[in-house]
Order: sequence, then C-alpha cells, then structure tokens
Amino acid sequence: MNYNDVSIAQATEMQNQMRHSVSLQSDFKNITTIAGADISHNKYEETVYAGIVILSYPQMVVQSYSLVVTATKFPYVPGFLGFREVPALLQAWEQLPTKPDVMVLDGQGITHPRKMGIASHFGVLTNHAAIGCAKSMLFGKFPELGNEKFSTSTIINAYTNEHLGYALRTKNGVEPVYISPGHKVSVNDSLTIMTNCIKNHRIPEPTRMAHEKVNLLRTGKLKPGFHIADTQMGLFDF
Repeated sequence: MNYNDVSIAQATEMQNQMRHSVSLQSDFKNITTIAGADISHNKYEETVYAGIVILSYPQMVVQSYSLVVTATKFPYVPGFLGFREVPALLQAWEQLPTKPDVMVLDGQGITHPRKMGIASHFGVLTNHAAIGCAKSMLFGKFPELGNEKFSTSTIINAYTNEHLGYALRTKNGVEPVYISPGHKVSVNDSLTIMTNCIKNHRIPEPTRMAHEKVNLLRTGKLKPGFHIADTQMGLFDF
C-alpha cells in the first residue's frame, strides 16, 4: 500500500470516510503485550525508517521488534501524517508473527480535526486496538494540570465539548504527553493503559523504545527485519 498519488483533497475525503469506522469501545479483556510504533524520516526526503517494538505488559520488557526501511512520496503535512507513515508501519506490522494486544503510536488518535490521527488511521486499517501518544497538541483544549507525575487533564473538543483524551504528566515538572484512543479502545482505558507504561522518562516505554530502535536502524546499527529479544540468548534476526 502507498498513498503516493493521493492529493490532500483526496486524503481529506478519505479521513472523513474512515472516521466512521473508528470504535471507541475497548476490544480486549486481558492485556499481556503492548507495542510501540515510531517513524524516523527527514521531512523533505522520501526514505522512511519504521519500527514496531513489542513489550510485555505491564512489565515493559522488550520481547521483539520489527524494522523496515522504505520510501514514500506523500508530502509531510501536519494532520495527514498517516498517509506518509502508515504504509511503512503496515510493512513492519506484517513482519510480526504474533500481534500485540494493543498498539501505541507516536502521534494523535481522535485528537485530530477529523478524528483520524495516525493511531486511528493505523487502527482502522489493521482492525486492531490502537492508542495515540503524542508529544504535542494538534486539536482540542484542556484545563491546566498539576506539575506532579501522573497528573491528568481532560482534552475536549472546544466546539462540541466531547471528551477526546487526556494530557498526562509523566514526570514532575515536564511537559505532558497527549493520550487519545485510536481504535477499539475507550478514552478512559487509553489513559489507564498508558499510565501503566510510564517508567522514568517523559515518553512512555512503548513509543520510547520504538523511537530508540528506529534511530539505531537509521544510523545502521540495526538491520531491517524481525528480531526476537531473549535475555539468555541475545538477539535473533529473521
């Protein structure tokens, strides 16, 4: 799949159609694995480095990861990052022999003007539970939250007053991250799940570890493919 020949007008219409497929009902009972997904690329180049890292939940121990190097011609346009990044993530997803219970993507879920951030885009296409964990706000507003770790504030649609997600403080005094459901996860469950993914860093472990692996791929320290982590035996590449 690629969106190389899709215009922004066409992409907007696709988002407006896809949004009707988004479910905000949690579609799981017991989470034992969670995955983080991240992309690395230069805004003005076609090469895309993508990775998905599977961790145990709630222990946050890396189990395996899938890395891909590919290309896209879809431009870097805020609000349409799914069209640039999701095709690469789908390739990484297809390399996983066993899928995680929940996906976390570095970006928006329904905190998006058309409720179709990258987590919703990926979730709808894979029909899988997905959460957006963004480092910056794109859409919505929230009241001021406390400076203490685990402080939260509800993100709402300023026009409809709909509850879209949460601003979540992951360390004392640092900028929050912005949590919203992507697909097959409720707003409140998104917060609960992501709170359990916080360790000692601003970025929760799934997307933090994905970011780390993708940067190692980009610098040539890791190779594309599927890798299994084993604390006794090291890493196996497939």
